[in-house]
Amino acid sequence: MIPIAALEGLVTAASLDFEPTPAELEAIEHEMPLIQAEVELLDAQIMTLDRPASELDERRLRRARNRVMAARRDLSNRTFTVQPGGAA
Repeated sequence: MIPIAALEGLVTAASLDFEPTPAELEAIEHEMPLIQAEVELLDAQIMTLDRPASELDERRLRRARNRVMAARRDLSNRTFTVQPGGAA
């Protein structure tokens, strides 16, 4: 019988046990309005999965899509400088 051995080092939970850097946390905070708008859109889409969309549902979806687009626009228009060695 031929033993099988991994050629690469093992990836363990200990090697992944680290916290986000301050730059990564700042980048997440910078993108939070877009994240929240996308969650609201997803919630509106989930509500219409099991039934036909009513007029109220259509309005809710349209407003949620508009919020996502506005948040993307605002995020792309903002200037945000990342510190060297930080999150991209």
